[in-house]
Amino acid sequence: MSTIPSGALRPPSAELAARYEAEGWWTRETLGEMLASGLGKAGDVEFRVHSEARPWSGTFAEVERVARRLAAGLRDRGVGPGDVVVMQLPNWMEAAAVFWASAFLGAVVVPIVHFYGPKEVRYILRATRPKAFFAPERFGRFTFRPDLCAEVPIVGVVGRDFGALLADEPMSGLLPVDPGGPALIAFTSGTTRDPKGVVHSHQTLGYETRQLAASYPPDRGRQFTVAPVGHFIGMVNAFLIPVLDGSPVNLGDTWDPAQALALIRSDGLAVGGGATYYMTTLLDHPDCIPEHIAHLRYAGLGGAAVPSAVTTRLERLGISVFRAYGSTEHPSVTCTPYDGPADKRLHTDGLPLPGVELRLAEDGEILTRGPDLCLGYTDPDLTRAAFDADGWYRTGDIGALDADGWLTITDRKADVIIRGGENISALEVEEALLGLDGVAEAAVVGVPDVRLGERAAAVLRLLPGWSAPGLAELRLHLERAGLARQKWPEEIHAVDDLPRTPSGKVKKFVLRDRIATLL
Repeated sequence: MSTIPSGALRPPSAELAARYEAEGWWTRETLGEMLASGLGKAGDVEFRVHSEARPWSGTFAEVERVARRLAAGLRDRGVGPGDVVVMQLPNWMEAAAVFWASAFLGAVVVPIVHFYGPKEVRYILRATRPKAFFAPERFGRFTFRPDLCAEVPIVGVVGRDFGALLADEPMSGLLPVDPGGPALIAFTSGTTRDPKGVVHSHQTLGYETRQLAASYPPDRGRQFTVAPVGHFIGMVNAFLIPVLDGSPVNLGDTWDPAQALALIRSDGLAVGGGATYYMTTLLDHPDCIPEHIAHLRYAGLGGAAVPSAVTTRLERLGISVFRAYGSTEHPSVTCTPYDGPADKRLHTDGLPLPGVELRLAEDGEILTRGPDLCLGYTDPDLTRAAFDADGWYRTGDIGALDADGWLTITDRKADVIIRGGENISALEVEEALLGLDGVAEAAVVGVPDVRLGERAAAVLRLLPGWSAPGLAELRLHLERAGLARQKWPEEIHAVDDLPRTPSGKVKKFVLRDRIATLL
């Protein structure tokens, strides 16, 4: 059964839960029921993986058969409702099969971004104690490490023995599970040293899927999905929303602007946004011509800082921009309607979505509640720190509301760098940097980046007689420390001392401002 500690979760009050059900935001439908219903209507819909490593082409019905054979195989090996299934897979067909199989079984799925390193994976496996773990034999720089999952009873390695877990006959029906219970644990980096395990129920995840699907333009075209399915929103967009609305799935396992441009021409696909990185690298690619831009009707941006320079550029090219604000904990807080006023769409983060309550604390911190808000964290201490007695979630973000109620994010309290939509804990990187010879003190801050929204900069105070390391030396050290590549700083600044408050804390806003003046 699920290994979430007793008292770790903080579901909404009985009054709020009753309201969510009365309004139809929460239903008694589990993820397995949502998927079974949608797949029953969309079996002939296309499912394709555009990949050099593991291409695949078929239909929803064919993927469902693999998922149900896997579900039967896992059930025969003792996996059932409430058990944890971890998957660290790229955007491949097998990832969909594992996720759908887990839903059919009523298991709690734990997606891990495929480029997370051994340090993060080891922590997540210890925190969740899964019954089953799935990973590729190799992909890019990733190579399967059996030592990391030595204590997991069932291991399926795609490219090696994944097929051995498939039963001859698919599992029919679904195993019953409480729709208010945990369905997914999404780990995300934050201000803590280790990833945070965010727990969603069938009801919170089901509502998020329905309302996110409703916010998308109906004429957005056939989407090319490259956001990692190990990331919360990538998984929802790849494996839940298409089943709900019967739209084709076209996955890419790496982000290659040249490949995306080729698929726009050959298959008529569209790139619909996400982090600004996807849109800017696409438009800046030398192969991009007006014919490509004509296929890009919309850009839904979020997951990282959204510079007005980018939104204005897209709008001038005829690409209608709409923005969203949320987090893994509360996925969809606000959104700008895709057909809303241009000044609001380009320069604010939108209006609260149905069911969402939003208010600002005295210091401007955004507090939220709503039917898609998570139940809490796997760590009870994090849950207590993030939720108040009335169920309001402290986002750690600072915002402002205009006279019409539109929200604009102005700053972050949490010491998090958001690079291309992925959260980086500055504290975790700083701790790793302190193991580098000659480093007396390290501060990591986010600095503006046109493509990624932000990138990490390392500010180092060195021991006497030492010189600043080069980027190559710094990256080699972090690789040996097991830190995921996307967390590595991309610039280094050596200083005699760090700016501090009277209590000795480093004033990171001063560092950010100083570095920004050098750009």
